[in-house]
Amino acid sequence: MSTRHARFIDRALGLPGVLALLVLAALIPVFVTDTYTLHFLWKILFWAVVASAWNLAGGYAGQFSLGHAAFFGIGAYTSTILFVQHGITPWLGMLAGGVFAALASVILARLTLRLKGPFFALATIAFAEVLRIAVVNLRDLTGGSQGISISFQPALENLMFSGRMPYVYTMLGLLTLVVLLTVALQRSWFGFSLVALREDEDAAETLGINTVAMKIAATGLSAFLTAIAGALYAQYILLIEPTTVMGLDFSIQVAVITIIGGMATPIGPLLGALLMVPLSEYLRAEFGGSFQGLYLIVYGFLLMVMVIFMPQGLVSALREPTASWRRIQSIYLGQRKRSRGTRHA
Repeated sequence: MSTRHARFIDRALGLPGVLALLVLAALIPVFVTDTYTLHFLWKILFWAVVASAWNLAGGYAGQFSLGHAAFFGIGAYTSTILFVQHGITPWLGMLAGGVFAALASVILARLTLRLKGPFFALATIAFAEVLRIAVVNLRDLTGGSQGISISFQPALENLMFSGRMPYVYTMLGLLTLVVLLTVALQRSWFGFSLVALREDEDAAETLGINTVAMKIAATGLSAFLTAIAGALYAQYILLIEPTTVMGLDFSIQVAVITIIGGMATPIGPLLGALLMVPLSEYLRAEFGGSFQGLYLIVYGFLLMVMVIFMPQGLVSALREPTASWRRIQSIYLGQRKRSRGTRHA
């Protein structure tokens, strides 16, 4: 690959490429106004937001969480309870939910400081499950397993609109904010510290980096943004219940989207959402009746393929297609040699 071509690819996968995708998303509702397309676009933007928020902790800081559904649920339930039961506008409710989620993340970070790798992931799953069970049992406050429904009252102060287009632009605005924040952090001392923490925590401490503070800050920021997305989700769907907003499936899907797109990159979660959301919708439409849960199997298969052939996700394949192809060839040829050796033995 020539130097000029490599520079072009780096720019396309950096901030210019991200901004181009965001501008394209902003133009689509202008020319396409049917309800299904706008809902489909909203879903892509929504998953890109939550994946980008997860990426701050899981990608840059190496805190591989599978319990982000807890923070998402805190945002959704806090905003909804304040709005339905106390008449507080969701604009304030989502900020309150973000603060509560950030505080919960601090508690989680304090409890799991010494855990790494799969042990940390299991701890986050347990944290989310305990919170989900608590929500199910607090029926007077949360509605239990039936959840809480929100009456449709279109108004700006209620974060409800009569058409789909305002919802799309609201989610697009949040995605733009998260992406710009990610780019700014990536180029800052904080971002470099997170990368150092992810690569070698002991070495980062010898450099004078407060790894405990970095973990708490990264997880807290990720939880805050995830809770904001949860509040917007609640005002769009108008119904929240524990299985949907606090289930393990949600946490896994967020992580898979980011891994497939490319962790620790601003554009990775967007690429993952662009691939996985349409694929999920297609599988649900074609096989939802006869093969329920098939999309989860496909998710798992794609994840295995990406981990084996493209460990850095789609971003690495686009940035260095030749290297990715050579890796695929080497793994394939290695498997053939091993199979031949087994036969001869």
